[in-house]
Amino acid sequence: MRVIRAAREMGIATVAVYSELDRNALHVRLADEAYALGGQTAAESYLNTEAILDAIRKSGADGVHPGYGFFSENADFADAITNMGVAFIGPPGDAIREMGDKVSSRRAALRGGCPIVPGTTDFVTTAQEITEFAATAGYPIAIKAAFGGGGRGMKVVHNAETVQEAMDSAQREAKAFFGRDEIYVEKYLTWPRHVEVQLVGDQHGNYVWVSTRDCSAQRRHQKLVEEAPAIAMGEGVEEAMGAAAVLAARAVGYFNAGTVEFIYQDGEFFFLEMNTRLQVEHPVSEVITGIDLVEWQLRVAGGEKLPMTQEEVTARRYGHGIEIRINAENPAGGKFLPSPGKITKLVPSDGFGVRFDSGYESGDEISQYYDNLVGKLIVWGKDRPTAIARTIRALEEMVVEGVYTTIPADLAILKHPDFAAMKHSTKWVEEVLDLSGIGVASAPTQDGDDAEPLVRRNTTVEINGKRFDVAMWVPEQTAVIASGPAKAKKPTRSSSGAGVGGGSGQVTAPMQGTIVKLMVEVGQEVEVGQAVCVLEAMKMENQILAEKAGKVTEIKVAAGQTVGSGDVIIVIA
Repeated sequence: MRVIRAAREMGIATVAVYSELDRNALHVRLADEAYALGGQTAAESYLNTEAILDAIRKSGADGVHPGYGFFSENADFADAITNMGVAFIGPPGDAIREMGDKVSSRRAALRGGCPIVPGTTDFVTTAQEITEFAATAGYPIAIKAAFGGGGRGMKVVHNAETVQEAMDSAQREAKAFFGRDEIYVEKYLTWPRHVEVQLVGDQHGNYVWVSTRDCSAQRRHQKLVEEAPAIAMGEGVEEAMGAAAVLAARAVGYFNAGTVEFIYQDGEFFFLEMNTRLQVEHPVSEVITGIDLVEWQLRVAGGEKLPMTQEEVTARRYGHGIEIRINAENPAGGKFLPSPGKITKLVPSDGFGVRFDSGYESGDEISQYYDNLVGKLIVWGKDRPTAIARTIRALEEMVVEGVYTTIPADLAILKHPDFAAMKHSTKWVEEVLDLSGIGVASAPTQDGDDAEPLVRRNTTVEINGKRFDVAMWVPEQTAVIASGPAKAKKPTRSSSGAGVGGGSGQVTAPMQGTIVKLMVEVGQEVEVGQAVCVLEAMKMENQILAEKAGKVTEIKVAAGQTVGSGDVIIVIA
């Protein structure tokens, strides 16, 4: 939606691609043209290179914007686009390879003069390599996806006993979300802030850094609240970070938009990684500068020079921006359980200095197969206290029904004195913030749960004397009437959302998802709180725990099986 809107303002026609699940998505409805990729999962659709290339050929598109995820940091995809003679609206493939791979990017940072967090500068392939690194660096350590980002495929390890399990989980997540499972290891700092630099370079060797952003309010190493600029780091630190980010970009011949991420602690900053794409949190840099970063991306991809110098960009910065990622998750008790389903009502807030970026409207579905970001609330204020107060007001006005959201947790963050005083870190939400009193564990009511599922029906139509074979998506009951008796409706499934059946011994799925690993077997004795299986939802792995001690008498699922919220997974007697 962000790219479509910017392109329309520039008079550029847009082409959307979509999976079967997204055939009626907002971006499909708004684009000038749309092409089906087929499939439901990411691998079947948005990571299907040939299907996307086919859509480019059919549409005649002369540029491809990869968005924020999926193929946005895939060098082979970027090369495939440019080899077609089509502009890839991002950096060159070689820069993606060096900076998109977190291991080689660390080497590049060292080459450019940036200090890096202690860790490996090669991939690790065995648990022994990880334990050997930890023996020298000390625990905790972080196992990270080399081609990942956004906390996906990252696991923090506190002792040697859990290294193998964490390594396996990190690789599964990385493979599912990024299509590659290479990993590396680095020291996990105790109380750091996450500060990043938004930069843009053109194909003529010009670079500017637009702003810094503080993204320290995180859970599961994924950002909840982002701010621009980063403050309270000491005189000259922001400028030094900006300069270091530009040096790192120059070292790999980077152009187009990108973000260099740093860890800041006790007056020092360390290079963390570079995201070779436009990031989800880019609007907070836009609201304090008035710069449309997507417009800049399109112009740079077209061969134009940057429209401003560093001095001009710096002079434009004014005020403070805050972005809230509103995710479909239940934050009750700090668990942040994914909450896929239909958004029955969505009413964004409004007012001076308020912007809402979303790909959803009322009635749209949040799928378990994709990221759970409902939308981004971006707020500007003349200073940080004003921005915080305005963001709280806007969050309290927003209405999202049908799925849980992180809004209660967002409000708890913004209203906390630690946040106001800039005393929080990347670990603060999980280790300090008290979320025990927010939300409930039962699932929200979903209007329309009884609606007929849609099925595909092929037919032939004639338009102006020309015959076309077309596919229609119609309610299931309508589809079967012509060929036989209508199917009886399936009963609506009740949803507990608690992960267990109230201590009854019936372990249930707290959300819709896919079983990726069973950790017990029939006849095994289990303890209260013991992990019995791993459930993947929205590309995140969640361990499901037993709330009753006893013996496993029945396992009702298998690895790879999809389950719904409330389905019984395992029975303990």
